[in-house]
Amino acid sequence: MRVELDEPKCVASGQCVLAAPEVFDQREEDGVAILLDETPAAELHEQAREAAAICPAAAIRWVAT
Repeated sequence: MRVELDEPKCVASGQCVLAAPEVFDQREEDGVAILLDETPAAELHEQAREAAAICPAAAIRWVAT
């Protein structure tokens, strides 16, 4: 599985960073999320799925590879 982040949809809430800090971060200048790891290790999948579930802009999704 691969994580995709639609940066233009991001509303800079930071929920993804709180849920999965190893997978997401935020840009300093505007707070928009950035993807640190599009193919996170299996032990990070639950956190990354939680980040996608709580994203208020629905800017994160999982894609089958």
